[in-house]
Amino acid sequence: MMIPIPPEDIREVPTSVLAYVGDAVYELYIRMHIVSRIGGQSGVLHKKAVKYVSATSQAHAVRVLHDELTEEEQSVFRRGKNGHQGSMAKNASPADYKYATGLETLIGYLYLSGNEERMEELIRRIITIVEETKQGE
Repeated sequence: MMIPIPPEDIREVPTSVLAYVGDAVYELYIRMHIVSRIGGQSGVLHKKAVKYVSATSQAHAVRVLHDELTEEEQSVFRRGKNGHQGSMAKNASPADYKYATGLETLIGYLYLSGNEERMEELIRRIITIVEETKQGE
């Protein structure tokens, strides 16, 4: 269910809320990507999803695609990255966790502003970056 927020109101949404929504939306897209390509039992699917949703993978992906972001997107990303972190990841550096939070903030922002086309474009790009990185390891 899509509930776009008017542009004048989206700037008032706390970055923690944008990141919360972005995390959920991103994870759903990743799960659908995995199911459509791999299928299998939920335990296997979860293991596959982790490589896409880990803070380390998200941080790497946003570092690669940062220059492809518009100025507005970079601003939203920075707000999320530099915002107050309610918690820290267990298996990621603090820097990677902040970058991942910034990315989730951007995805939440795009989703809530009704810019699903751009959001999906970025998620497809992130998937490609993660897959290329994992193949090279």
